[in-house]
Amino acid sequence: MDSQETEWDCLKLSRQLCFPLYVCSKEITRRYKPYLDQIGLTYTQYITMLVLWEHPQNAVNVTELGKSLYLDSGTLTPLLKKLEAKGLITRHRDQSDERSVLVSVTQKGMDLREKAVSVPARMSACVDLTEDEVRQLLTLLQKVIHHVERS
Repeated sequence: MDSQETEWDCLKLSRQLCFPLYVCSKEITRRYKPYLDQIGLTYTQYITMLVLWEHPQNAVNVTELGKSLYLDSGTLTPLLKKLEAKGLITRHRDQSDERSVLVSVTQKGMDLREKAVSVPARMSACVDLTEDEVRQLLTLLQKVIHHVERS
């Protein structure tokens, strides 16, 4: 320990990794709101649709969807019910395993993708990073997520 440091310095807010991650996440999510309001989605609904749009021809297992989004079933189930009520998705039991629920994007959900395609570019204007910096940040964040999950 440096002679200037105390044992309590580790508790300074400026030394916490969690705090800038929290603020960054909160502020970026807040910036999404006006763009997502225009297409009628919350942020969590948007990221759910992002995963489903990656598999437009295939149904996605709810368990796998939850893993992709880091959402538990208590959060995911009401979210999916709201998306279904909007006509963006359908939920149905897997014919080969009745315990499993599958989610599919409807045509209305696919049509929404056309409206959502401008959201990433509009958001990138809010974050002043080069493409290389974005790639580096994504790599570092994925590394942190991976290590936190394993520990």
